[in-house]
Amino acid sequence: MKFNYLILFLFTISLQAQQILLERQRAEVVDNILKDRFNNLLPKLMDDTGFDMWIIISREYNEDPVLKTMLPATWLNARRRTILVFYRNKEQNTIEKLAVARYNIGENIISAWDKEKEPNQWKRLMQIIEERNPKSIGLNYSEHFNICDGIVKTDYEAFMDNLPNTYNYRVKSAEQLAIGWIETRTETEMIIYNQLVDITHDIIAEAFSEKVITPGVTTTTDVEWWMRDKVTALGLETWFHPTVDVQRTAEKLGNHLYAFSNRPEDMVILPGDLLHCDFGITYLRLNTDCQELAYVLKPNEKEPPQFLQTALKDGNRVQDIFTNNFETGITGNSILSKSLAQGKLKGLRPAIYTHPLGTYGHSSGTTIGMWDSQGGVPVNGDYPLHENTVYAIELNTTVTVNEWKRDIRIMLEEAGFWGENGFRYVNGRQTKLLTIPRVKNHQGN
Repeated sequence: MKFNYLILFLFTISLQAQQILLERQRAEVVDNILKDRFNNLLPKLMDDTGFDMWIIISREYNEDPVLKTMLPATWLNARRRTILVFYRNKEQNTIEKLAVARYNIGENIISAWDKEKEPNQWKRLMQIIEERNPKSIGLNYSEHFNICDGIVKTDYEAFMDNLPNTYNYRVKSAEQLAIGWIETRTETEMIIYNQLVDITHDIIAEAFSEKVITPGVTTTTDVEWWMRDKVTALGLETWFHPTVDVQRTAEKLGNHLYAFSNRPEDMVILPGDLLHCDFGITYLRLNTDCQELAYVLKPNEKEPPQFLQTALKDGNRVQDIFTNNFETGITGNSILSKSLAQGKLKGLRPAIYTHPLGTYGHSSGTTIGMWDSQGGVPVNGDYPLHENTVYAIELNTTVTVNEWKRDIRIMLEEAGFWGENGFRYVNGRQTKLLTIPRVKNHQGN
């Protein structure tokens, strides 16, 4: 790939300074990544899944989720009816990227429809198919993988009605190909991903600090909206509304829904509280998803109580058990059951609900548990683990805190990458509780 390394250099330097790329620079990065993915990743995916033609059909404002990831940076939506055709000739090692549309779709996908010569868009599509005579035609329909189910009923019926009968049996679900496209990350994307997670960590660190939180005054809802405002001020987006919740000695442990929907709003944050957040950003068509913990120091405390520090270590132990069970070709359900069993043997009380992360926050790929499906996830959990994929390593462990006479839940989430060299966190993980305020070493009187 001939990537614009000046743009990548500017990108790296800018993010280190917490300055976000200008829109034009972002567009260059996005389009260069797309070019690499089309020319180098897509042919391999088509070969691996046995498709020599992939057809994606969408209409403006009703886009196939896969097609949305293929549009150039200056296209915010499809136009009219947009039809993409990818044709792979393995013998000649070529990949054609065509659009049965009135326009080129950026520099990567070339218009193959002259409406003056052939007014009917469907007929032109059929001409392209017959000219290439593909052995296997992929369409984006899937019962279980929502992102891969992008073709709408009317477009599917129109396609099949116009398709010559000799090709009917060649049409198949492109589910495996679409998952591969969505879940696979390139080398350049992973360079960028590291910076995205770094920004995410920095925003959480600032939110869980005395710069934002005044104990006895600031509420959990205040912090949530501060995070939203911070993201907007940086020129970024978030793919879900952040949440902040509290565990303290006077409260009973709620069920797993507590952190997502049943928690009370506007809880005033107090000294001695254990805070938890769930937060992620969207930037350069990638997403982060992170959960971290902070402790609000009581007067004269210099660090969190040892029982909370030990509880966090238990959460890290569950992470280690879980990620040590990653293995290419193993299903999410197998990884889940093995990890839960090992954690329980070590006296832990784990729950694992890890999901693919990337172009979408809840992306396509193997699902490794859900908070309400700890016995495995049908179909999606049976999908095998592939290399060059990113996951939100999302889990918790329940810990009995005798000092509070109650159970607490250590909820953690970090972006993790699985590749040929094994597992790594994209930008580290939390191993120490954040404190509010930060502990400072003062010298002198």
